[in-house]
Amino acid sequence: MSARGLVTRDLRVAVQGNEILKGIDLTVEPGQVHALMGPNGSGKSTLAFTIAGHPGYDVTSGSVTLDGEELLGLAPDKRARAGVFLSFQYPAAIPGVSVANFLRSARQAVRSGDLSPAKFRQLVFEKLDTLDMDPAFLGRYVNDGFSGGEKKRLEMLQMAIIAPKYAILDETDSGLDVDALQAVGHAATSLRESEDGRNMGFLVITHYPRILRYLPADVVHVMIDGSIAKTGGPDLAERIEREGYDVIREEVATARA
Repeated sequence: MSARGLVTRDLRVAVQGNEILKGIDLTVEPGQVHALMGPNGSGKSTLAFTIAGHPGYDVTSGSVTLDGEELLGLAPDKRARAGVFLSFQYPAAIPGVSVANFLRSARQAVRSGDLSPAKFRQLVFEKLDTLDMDPAFLGRYVNDGFSGGEKKRLEMLQMAIIAPKYAILDETDSGLDVDALQAVGHAATSLRESEDGRNMGFLVITHYPRILRYLPADVVHVMIDGSIAKTGGPDLAERIEREGYDVIREEVATARA
């Protein structure tokens, strides 16, 4: 069996002694979009932060591998260099730091010295064009005074510049109006279709299926109470929109009885 993929096996995670994740088995294949859905408090963001290496989460058992390489025990920056990208639900503002300098620093941190300044500049403008973004973004301070949609589109630009192997989008649709959501979804889809993004795997964490209308999922997982309760195709997201999560919860309870 191929070792490729972002893979968790029997992943159990606790916070201050309280178990949040209760044995997560999940594989995100290269070039695939997996959606992870579930109600508030089900553990979705805990999974995202654990994969990225947040020190506040205690892994009590299991493994997290990226194309066969164990990530647990690696510092967050080393996980980023290995190919993990995390898009935050609430991106922080960094007054005084221009977007251009931030992008250059991010690329250097993950792929040190791989591009000359001229080649990097060319890459930035190519990605701005791909994402249909105004070059004026480059002169602004990072997320300072940005709208919710602008913050999320800037994260798509960061992802395009870094070109990770696997991108985790943690509730990227949170707080976005329809126009902003459509723009972000189309931006992510454009990256998937670009030459350096075709093999990128996505884990899209969301409460609602609306972002999946613009970034279609190949596989949909439903997390309830720290466990993956159900896995299916795109129709599973549509079913949740019609029926809600309680139906899935009842099915799980019945199956365990």
